[in-house]
Amino acid sequence: MQADCAFADHLTVVLVATRNPLNIGAAARAMSNFGLQRLRVVNPYEIAFEEARSAVGASALLKSAERFRNVADAIADCSLVVGTTAARNRKLDQEVKSLQEGVRILRRHVRSGRSALLFGSEKRGLSNDDFSYCNWLMRVPTNQQHPSMNLGQAVAVCLYELAKPCKPAAASQQHEPANSAALVRLTQILSNALECAGYSPDDAGAVSEQKIRKLVRRLNLSEKDAQVLSGMYRQMLWKMKSRP
Repeated sequence: MQADCAFADHLTVVLVATRNPLNIGAAARAMSNFGLQRLRVVNPYEIAFEEARSAVGASALLKSAERFRNVADAIADCSLVVGTTAARNRKLDQEVKSLQEGVRILRRHVRSGRSALLFGSEKRGLSNDDFSYCNWLMRVPTNQQHPSMNLGQAVAVCLYELAKPCKPAAASQQHEPANSAALVRLTQILSNALECAGYSPDDAGAVSEQKIRKLVRRLNLSEKDAQVLSGMYRQMLWKMKSRP
């Protein structure tokens, strides 16, 4: 079974702070099994990453993997970012979708825009800050007594579901969704405007950049709407700063 051209071109797998070379190699092999080539790594443990480059059947994929210092840069060109989590003993602000529901949405999205599927480190998974860059989260159904999966297994299961044959999707009439870079710019401008306006609610953490980032992503903005809003807030910010 192999993913179609839309997945191969538009779906990026992002591994964040991975440490075990066997797991990195297993994730890369799973990608190769299902015909995906776009791998990005964020702050991998250097020794483990170099050792994983010799993974059987995936050395070429690992050698071409793009490396980034932070999640924001790794997903900048993606208009849908999905984080994976075991959702165990964690307070999550974002919606957690089942694997089946998440796969349906991803299949539709990759027809018209780039998507990123994020996997965290073997020990801690994705952090809350990593989550704030995601549109929503996805969980593989597992036993409640043992919910966490091995990284390589989790990548393989998700890609298997995505690569399953499905009926052709109808052509989308929606506007092109905003990519992550546009949403990051909007978040920064809105955060600066709120600070300039002196907005300080009782809960000081309510307007942290992390929370604004999550709010902006929940809006599901198109590229055009994100540009319009950025221009509006930029004008408001300029006006407030120019006041005597």
